[in-house]
Amino acid sequence: MFSTFICALAAIALSFWKKGGDLSHLAGRFWAKSVLLVSRAKVTVRGLHHIDPCATYIYMANHQSMFDILALLGYLPVQFRWLAKKELFQIPVFGQAMARVGYISIDRSNRKAAHNSIQQAAQKIAQGVSVVIFPEGTRSADGQIKSFEAGGFHLAIRSGRPIVPVVICGTHHIMPKGSLRIRPGRILVSIHPPVDTASCNSKTKKVLRDTVRSIMKQDLEKIRASQAFNPEV
Repeated sequence: MFSTFICALAAIALSFWKKGGDLSHLAGRFWAKSVLLVSRAKVTVRGLHHIDPCATYIYMANHQSMFDILALLGYLPVQFRWLAKKELFQIPVFGQAMARVGYISIDRSNRKAAHNSIQQAAQKIAQGVSVVIFPEGTRSADGQIKSFEAGGFHLAIRSGRPIVPVVICGTHHIMPKGSLRIRPGRILVSIHPPVDTASCNSKTKKVLRDTVRSIMKQDLEKIRASQAFNPEV
């Protein structure tokens, strides 16, 4: 709790600097690695050679646990911003800090508001801001990959940036949805080659969504079937 408090204060303070977003992200990375270390969660990342650290991507990851956020923040070695629901930006102090460091707000209160949010987010991404999205929209209770919401794919098509599928395995064992218990274990973050969106449009959005989901689902099943990875070790 002490490290969380200190890093939160550091992130808020750094958000006032011109490059506050980058510095706050580094503070968040240190915090995430600290929490993972204390929790005895060992993270392995594979597939980093698929991405260019200087390029702009939309990273899409499956979501099983709060530890997904820690694993990505701590071990995805690129600058990125989270796509977050509007309500989080209304939290005093923290909401303002989120806006200053470049987190992108999505208003899902109605269709028009959601459309406007996607437009604004696409403009930011087109300017060179990589983002991380959980396309399932919420954590999976059983650890399986659920259906994907359309918003992230609207965003990818409008911004024209590639989607990088990211598969996370092991976090459901460490802290599943609905549980406050944290168990030690291993986390694997598997990064796939970017999926091009430049030729996609609203008519091919479903094909794009199905393609990305299929890549992630097949990889997660393959990892779980492999004897080389055991989240409990």
